[in-house]
Amino acid sequence: MTKQNKPFLATLVLMVSLLTSTATAQDLTHNVFGKGIRAMAADSSFSLKFGLRFSTLYEGFYNPVTKGYADNVSTRRFRLKFDGFAFSPKLVYKVELGISNRDIGGAGPETNGVSRIILDAVLKWNFAGNFYLWFGQTKLPGNRERVVSSQKLQFVDRSVLNARFNIDRDLGIQLHHHHRVGKRAVMREIISLAKGEGRNVTIKNKKGYDFTGRIELLPMGLFAKKGDYFQSDLLREPTPKLALGATYDYNAGAVRANAQLGPWLDTPRDLEMVMLDMVYKYRGVFVMAEYANRIAKGGAVVATEPGGEVTQAFYTGEAFNIQGAYLFKNFYEVGLRYTYVNQDPETQRGDIDQYTFGVSKYVVGHSLKAQTDLTLLRQVGRDDIIMFRFQVELAF
Repeated sequence: MTKQNKPFLATLVLMVSLLTSTATAQDLTHNVFGKGIRAMAADSSFSLKFGLRFSTLYEGFYNPVTKGYADNVSTRRFRLKFDGFAFSPKLVYKVELGISNRDIGGAGPETNGVSRIILDAVLKWNFAGNFYLWFGQTKLPGNRERVVSSQKLQFVDRSVLNARFNIDRDLGIQLHHHHRVGKRAVMREIISLAKGEGRNVTIKNKKGYDFTGRIELLPMGLFAKKGDYFQSDLLREPTPKLALGATYDYNAGAVRANAQLGPWLDTPRDLEMVMLDMVYKYRGVFVMAEYANRIAKGGAVVATEPGGEVTQAFYTGEAFNIQGAYLFKNFYEVGLRYTYVNQDPETQRGDIDQYTFGVSKYVVGHSLKAQTDLTLLRQVGRDDIIMFRFQVELAF
């Protein structure tokens, strides 16, 4: 543990201790498992909800060519979440901290050499009608699979489309708006201006900024309890519900291989990306599809060896993901997923195909569940791999 992290952890322990001791002194009968611990100021000047979640993951990888098998057990995620309103219900906040190894990894000179613990730290102001202004660090309005919380997935983890092409979290400002179209349909619009280099970056902006616009159409009306942003039809929508989304992102002078993620490269490029997605729910049926396409102005390759081998390149190309599942009334779910990534041949990265079969058991929705999946991973130029995963998730 670095010296820089010790004061933070001490403060964090104190915050949690104060919160839990305060909660103990109050009537907790209104707190429900999976909904966090809630507190309200006596004068209603602020509210606070505290939640904790973690997932324990087993992964096994089998190579049919070499007959080799490797596996691992890890705490995949460990998160602390705080949200509520401050001064007025029209001004809400969200803070999320990630303290598992995979959450805080990637410390370097761009983050002052300390762990990247802060995931979200954002204020959301409903300043007029259906207009909301967000300011701080949070997820950009990118592909639906990324914006859906990792707690609320129907497979053990997100697809390889998301791994290669999501725009993740960033620091900046967002404007959100929604309105009705006709009697049932709902339209949402989001625009964002962000730093363009990802979360917890403390150095001065190296080049340009990131501009994002997203539009969503819900032609059959709103999903129950914002169900278009959690996977699986846990509420068994009584009527068909459909959401369509499109995102355009332009990262001017990007310096990281995955725009807001990945290694830092020596030469910037302007990255342009288009993302399309849809989600459908009806009586236990869930279907989601996504498409992403990213190009680099001036070429994706930044550096090569004298022999022509690429050593630095942006992740460009296109990808498609489709998944579907059926939730039985006993809250067991079976699902299938297919993902295809057509990577830019200039980067010398081979195309990827992944076929996944998954089974989930929801004990208390996404707050207490067990999930397992089996995946065939195929990448051009590499041996096929069979991956088995099992994960248990708990959140309160």
